[in-house]
Amino acid sequence: MSLELPPFKSRFPWWGGDLQTLANRWRLPRTDVVPHASERLSFALRDGTADTLLAMLDRPVAPKAGRPLAIVIHGLTGAEDSAYILSIARHLLDRGHTVLRLNLRGAGPSRPVCGGHYYAGRSQDLRALLEVLPSELTRDGIVAVGYSLGAAMLLKYLGEEGSRTPLKGAASVSAPIDLAATCQSMMRPRNALYHSYLLRQMKREATGEGATLSATERSAILGSGSIRQYDDRFIAPRHGFADADDYYERCKPLRFMAGIRVPTLVLASLDDPWIPGALYSGYDWQANKSLTPLLPSRGGHVGFHGTTDKRPWSDIAVARFFEHV
Repeated sequence: MSLELPPFKSRFPWWGGDLQTLANRWRLPRTDVVPHASERLSFALRDGTADTLLAMLDRPVAPKAGRPLAIVIHGLTGAEDSAYILSIARHLLDRGHTVLRLNLRGAGPSRPVCGGHYYAGRSQDLRALLEVLPSELTRDGIVAVGYSLGAAMLLKYLGEEGSRTPLKGAASVSAPIDLAATCQSMMRPRNALYHSYLLRQMKREATGEGATLSATERSAILGSGSIRQYDDRFIAPRHGFADADDYYERCKPLRFMAGIRVPTLVLASLDDPWIPGALYSGYDWQANKSLTPLLPSRGGHVGFHGTTDKRPWSDIAVARFFEHV
């Protein structure tokens, strides 16, 4: 599939993978989707937990006939108001899509109404959401785009469902397709600041108001000295995995991508400081014609701040892809 995109070129001053990654924190992005209208939606999960997913539904000022509902899924410690989520939402709204900005279980506004917590393998929550979406929103179909951990969850779901999914198409941006390799990369000395920041945010999120935790779990979260320890001591035992290695192996998207049967854009930069580019460059993309790889040599992690447009290059790529599905 040809998206007719110009090649990605980094925009001053965001040169290199690290600055591209940090731009989402250092820039001063807009914090709304004005002039488009937004409303709060809630989706009670039917799994016996009494947890509820909250989302923001954005309706375009100028809807375009036939445009599918676009579900946008954040990454680790993100939420509906993350800069990259608002950016893609505005771009899709401007092109006539209705957009649903999802807060995963225990993330952002969903934290106070969820005892449980999301993790990379919790694809059942996406499945549950898709089952309860109002028909008024889905009459023109559904597409979904995930970022980082949210993209990993989306790829796992797509592989599990194959042709059964109600999604017409999907896009993955900067997904950690091998969880163990990504964790190992994140724990390199050169990533110490990223790692420290993310771990603090993960602890704050996991122990926030609404979280149902035993004293042992709370102690395990707060006492974790690394993301791997957090996964080994909290995520793994909480969700039925033997340990972090078992969790990483059973939930990595690479195990599921061969089963994807709907058009899926897989976008990642080869200079991502968190995710080894070799995971992407070494994958056999020809083996599954449903996958469209887009792998620029530059762009960082959920960065792609380029010279073509003030909007991230990834936003333009995702929107164009959705026009073809």
